Amino acid sequence: MRIAACIAAILIAVSASAEGIKVGMVKTSAGGAIFVAQEKGLFARAGCPAELVFFDSAQPVAVAAVSGAIDFGVTGLTGGFYSLAGQGALKIIAGSNQEAPGFQYLGHVVSNHAYEGGLKGFRDLPGHSFAMTQMGTTLVYALALVADKYGFDFKSLRMVALQSNANVSSAIAGGQADAAVLPVTPAIALVSRGDAKLLGWVGDETPGIQANVAFAAAKTAAERRDTVDCFLRAYKDGTRAFHDAFTGAHESRADGPAAAETVAILAKYTGERPDTVKLAIPYVDAESRLNIADLKRQIAWYKAQGFLKGEADGEAMIDRRTVVPLPPP
Repeated sequence: MRIAACIAAILIAVSASAEGIKVGMVKTSAGGAIFVAQEKGLFARAGCPAELVFFDSAQPVAVAAVSGAIDFGVTGLTGGFYSLAGQGALKIIAGSNQEAPGFQYLGHVVSNHAYEGGLKGFRDLPGHSFAMTQMGTTLVYALALVADKYGFDFKSLRMVALQSNANVSSAIAGGQADAAVLPVTPAIALVSRGDAKLLGWVGDETPGIQANVAFAAAKTAAERRDTVDCFLRAYKDGTRAFHDAFTGAHESRADGPAAAETVAILAKYTGERPDTVKLAIPYVDAESRLNIADLKRQIAWYKAQGFLKGEADGEAMIDRRTVVPLPPP
């Protein structure tokens, strides 16, 4: 009994001294590594119990990190993120989701009305309306890459910024917008309900995009090293677990023994049915490596399109103490 009492006292003392953290994200399957880490108690075990804070789109997550409303963000890259990071306010501390063939993170969807009117392939996109959360996001970058691939000017689409994934989904379902690029969870939900058609997955059409990253305010990265290290220990354990659940040889989609359990975790945190979630699995690098080459391509593109004002040095926004680069192909 004395040993048990001592262990209990130690656990209580550790819990009391642990620094709680807030992690900002969007409620989609792209947050799988965080969901797994949270569900399995990895943050608490590492010494930094986490509260997950959900946002309607990626850009506000970056603003929240700078303001101190959250400690870490794990979400998509946007012009707003690059602007803040370019000013020295944010640091990328690890990679997250990447676009890869056979996996599903971002999906090109079209409204039933537009599909019935002839929008049945990527070459049919010019002249149609395109809904997005904000103008300068990975969603628009993915559209631009498809435009390059199929030989049309993405500016030939009528861009409609609707501020949230929920609003974009509603516009597509109601036929107020013709096309969109959506994260996998709302994309699959629309298609599964018969409210939209899927043109294709970004990972199959234009692989190699560094879609999401883990980041912190520059002040946090500089002054709270123990907290950053604690977050990354739990995060990377979650990343490895998520990767191994769904990824086999040659980094191709192959469900492993933990797939069913991980799907259940995703369903719990996203609010989607397990059979829907199973169709919506993004690719996560096992080591949370960062595709620095694509990061720099994105910055150059945002600048060229006028989505990014001022200077933004991709190298300067990377915390080399923690980031592991993805080797070039």
